[in-house]
Amino acid sequence: MGSLSLRVDGRSFRDPKNREIILRGINVAGDAKYPKTPDIPTYVSDQFFDADDVSFVGRPFSLEDSHLHFKRLRKLGYNAIRYIFTWEAIEHAGPGTYDDKWIAFTIEVIRIAKQYEFYVFMDPHQDVWSRFSGGSGAPMWTLYAAGLNPRTFKKTEAALVQNTYDNPAEFPKMIWSTNYTRLVCQTMFTLFWAGRDFAPKAIINGMNIQDYLQSHFIAACKHLAQRIHEAGDLESAVVIGWESMNEPHRGLVGFQDISVIPPEQQLQLGTSPTAFQAMLTGSGCACEQTTWAFGSFGPYQTGRELVDPEGESAWLPAEHGDSKYGWERDPGWKLGECVWAQHGVWDPSTGTLLQKDYFSKFPQTGDKLDYEKFTNSYFLDHYRAYKDAIRSVWPEAIMLCQPPVMEVPPDIKGTPDDDPNMVHAVHFYDGLTLLTKHWNRLYNVDVIGVLRGKYLTPAFAVKIGETAIRNCLRDQLKFLRDESLNYMGDHPLLFTEIGIPYDMDDKQAYQTGDYSSQISAMDANHFAIEGSASNGFTLWVYVTQNDHEWGDQWNGEDLSIYSPEDLELPGGTNIRSMNPHSAAYSECQSSGEEHEVGPRNLKGALASPSITREHSQPPLREKQGYRAAEAFLRPSPVYVSGRMINHVFDLKKCTFTLSLNAKVPTAPDAPTEIFLPDFHFPEPNTVVEVSGGKWEIDTQEIRTVKIQRLRWWHAAGDQSLKVEGVKRKPGELGHPSGEDISYLEQCQRGQCVMM
Repeated sequence: MGSLSLRVDGRSFRDPKNREIILRGINVAGDAKYPKTPDIPTYVSDQFFDADDVSFVGRPFSLEDSHLHFKRLRKLGYNAIRYIFTWEAIEHAGPGTYDDKWIAFTIEVIRIAKQYEFYVFMDPHQDVWSRFSGGSGAPMWTLYAAGLNPRTFKKTEAALVQNTYDNPAEFPKMIWSTNYTRLVCQTMFTLFWAGRDFAPKAIINGMNIQDYLQSHFIAACKHLAQRIHEAGDLESAVVIGWESMNEPHRGLVGFQDISVIPPEQQLQLGTSPTAFQAMLTGSGCACEQTTWAFGSFGPYQTGRELVDPEGESAWLPAEHGDSKYGWERDPGWKLGECVWAQHGVWDPSTGTLLQKDYFSKFPQTGDKLDYEKFTNSYFLDHYRAYKDAIRSVWPEAIMLCQPPVMEVPPDIKGTPDDDPNMVHAVHFYDGLTLLTKHWNRLYNVDVIGVLRGKYLTPAFAVKIGETAIRNCLRDQLKFLRDESLNYMGDHPLLFTEIGIPYDMDDKQAYQTGDYSSQISAMDANHFAIEGSASNGFTLWVYVTQNDHEWGDQWNGEDLSIYSPEDLELPGGTNIRSMNPHSAAYSECQSSGEEHEVGPRNLKGALASPSITREHSQPPLREKQGYRAAEAFLRPSPVYVSGRMINHVFDLKKCTFTLSLNAKVPTAPDAPTEIFLPDFHFPEPNTVVEVSGGKWEIDTQEIRTVKIQRLRWWHAAGDQSLKVEGVKRKPGELGHPSGEDISYLEQCQRGQCVMM
């Protein structure tokens, strides 16, 4: 096995032969968000609050199954893994008590990933703070430390949690994300980033809550890093670096007026309280709030609703003891009362707001705070401490800096923070598709352009037609690449999350086996990545336990590229006919036997499942589809001898093109290498054109995985390559819905709303 060493060289990744590396990766795995023992996906309530006595050993999958999953991902052409873990997995039992069994297990999983020659970087994952506030990440004791009571979040709507929802199956789609603008997240993130400034009374064990939370988070990650370091065979060989906290949120820092919804809060679903209203209901006071829904027109107000906790509070009662975790809380910080009331933000005796602009400026200087200043102060302060902790264990660690999503990145170009061994980690989702769970071929929106003030009115941000939509997605990602260079300097940019929902249109594909909408959306997203000039991506997400009923087992999301309930594109060495409805195919799917697509079995492998809707339709097993694998299984440069200029895969024409510039001719042992999936490019039916040099298509074997690749030796200067594979008849294009057309009519009248 060759060296997996990877280094950062300006805005590129390079291998030991000085070839540019393009990372084509996947998030592994969504299963890591919740415990293995007991097994508590978000629709399960039993034992939910017994949070200290859990185990994540077995997440993301067992050691026995690791080979199966890594083999599958390698066959799909992935060479990088964003390895998901949570703070809770390390420190669930209490402050400073680490789960070394889970750490030992994780090291063994990574060792198996090493056998398949993956580049791995570690992702300390969180969503809306914690499982107990509707997401994943922090242990439950962090909420107790902040004086909050997870058992009362439901009644107070301090957080919306599927595990405690009356009917988990009816948990509204994507509403979990609104928890960022509810009391628990607003409080926890404000305390985490800026507790010293905005909650100086919150002292626990002689430390401000900010220092207490941050120090424990950083120490837990450092402990894991130390154990990986001590393993002796993982750093650089497989683990290449560490990402900072996933999707950091500012909480209330920079809110100019907590009595109104800030204009930058684009997402509103269900009840939508102002920050002050959230404080009121969190303290047991009834409050009327606006209600919102999200349709093809974006968010729209549906009415008003009285939220009445009937006196129940989201704060721990005064009699709650801190002895379990050995805490000593400062007498000036009272349990049973809103921490913001204790700091004079509002008067709980009268329900009166006293300081609507409490979070609007730096307390020491009075300078105005906004998201950009938050990123360049509170966020950067934490990132530096996190980076220093990881680098104290492994000085050569590549640090992936992930600032707040969709916000302007930190302005560090040319400063001491302009770290030559840093990568800018960026997330991007096509929000309209993600929230509506519908691929709209008629129009989409340039969301980044709207957020950056590119248009006089949001109506001008509407892009009409599928070609314009694809170009719009590409241009947004390219804008983020250019913005990164302007603000952060010459560093690689990696899209560490991007993906699509599979349960589009009320899960229609699961009834018909027709994944044409998912194929179009997935292809558009990959087209955008390829045109972004980024250094690669890690797709969201791979989930081993995905099913058609509960999706990714987490808050109703369904973005996994894999589900045991869908067919996998055949692969392997057997080239016999593989009709997906044949008994032979069903047998090999259930047995785990794998087969390869070749020129003699393409027709059978591509046979479309039945899409009839008549009551006499065959059982679901016979209507399974390939889960849009045609779109995410695509050719990609792996090593480039020189500098990549551009590359793109045209799925409809099954044509891959690449341009590069080389300073010197290709060395005999260092050709440009391209992953060339034989599904699209069976060798007898593949045509290659190059500007010069020689090429060959061969099979690389990584452990037991056979991967088709194209190797190209070329001269110096500008070079180009074109590869044509097997074109296939595309599925019928859907017609725009009535809602889609209505939206365009509204935009023409200037009445459309942007997310």
